[in-house]
Amino acid sequence: MEVVVYRYGHRIARDKRITTHVALVARAFGADGIVIDTKDEKIEEGIKKVNERFGGDFFIESGVAWRKYFEKWDGKIVHLTMYGERINDVIEEIKKNDKLLVIVGSEKVPGDFYRIADYNVAIGNQPHSEVAALAIFMHFLNNGAWLNKKFDGIMEIIPCRRGKKIKYNYIKMLRQAGCSEAVIKHCIRVARLAVEIAKAIEKNRGKVDIAAVEAGAMLHDIGRAKTHGIMHIIEGGEKARNNELPKKIVDIIEHHGGAGIDEEEAKKLGLPPKDYSPRTIEEKIVAHADNLTGNGYRSVKELAIAWEKKIGKEAALKLLKLHDELSKLAGIDIDEIARKLKN
Repeated sequence: MEVVVYRYGHRIARDKRITTHVALVARAFGADGIVIDTKDEKIEEGIKKVNERFGGDFFIESGVAWRKYFEKWDGKIVHLTMYGERINDVIEEIKKNDKLLVIVGSEKVPGDFYRIADYNVAIGNQPHSEVAALAIFMHFLNNGAWLNKKFDGIMEIIPCRRGKKIKYNYIKMLRQAGCSEAVIKHCIRVARLAVEIAKAIEKNRGKVDIAAVEAGAMLHDIGRAKTHGIMHIIEGGEKARNNELPKKIVDIIEHHGGAGIDEEEAKKLGLPPKDYSPRTIEEKIVAHADNLTGNGYRSVKELAIAWEKKIGKEAALKLLKLHDELSKLAGIDIDEIARKLKN
């Protein structure tokens, strides 16, 4: 069944929040889209961002006059009103239709709505919210099937008793940002090595947030969707913030450049002036996993020689120092971990 919600009487100054909630409920409870009578680009943009992050193909259109839209509609029209028939008396008949337009008003609606509508439906006969009315109607309409609907977004909230648990689709996030398949494959390789290093450190009684390591490693090069220069660490951090990722992940992305970029080096490279050196264990793991990963895995000795020739002895020494630090924490040479993955 195709279901479209029509929001009537939207007033930009007064109804921005409530109309946004009508749209969010329509999307979450299984409608295909929403049409709003008054043009409001901010609401359109907000709902499109929700689609980008949480998934689904819910559409939104605003600035559409009701009379012409209703006349062109080739399905049945349901008007949610306190003065209609009880929902439990008419819902089974409504379910038999293939296409529904559901009118949700924000103020007194034209009397024509009662005549035009095929069904005037009441969700109770007491004053309450139009958001609640739409939610209950949609729940009745699809027998609660919306509870199990999959949206396939870049993030999914996982129900839990306490705290906040979010599952991210990192590959989809990279593709949505515009990263090439080569960059995505590199991120996968870096994540494999980074997670193995983190596990080794944890096994050696070290404390490390493995989930943050995986997330940071998978997304460390998301900024390459815009540039392959050193500014990709800044662009990547910005993209992560826009996706409302935790600060810990943003920091991993911004601090993964080489074996550490201090404030003086940042100025020379044209970066906003601050220290971009990896500080936390998670940042160090991802930075070094990235160092040891190209199209495949390479040894630190091989890389140090290349760095000394290309960017100087100091950079090579930083690299070796980071390698030794992580190897001690892991209780095993990081080259050994990379070699196992390579084989």
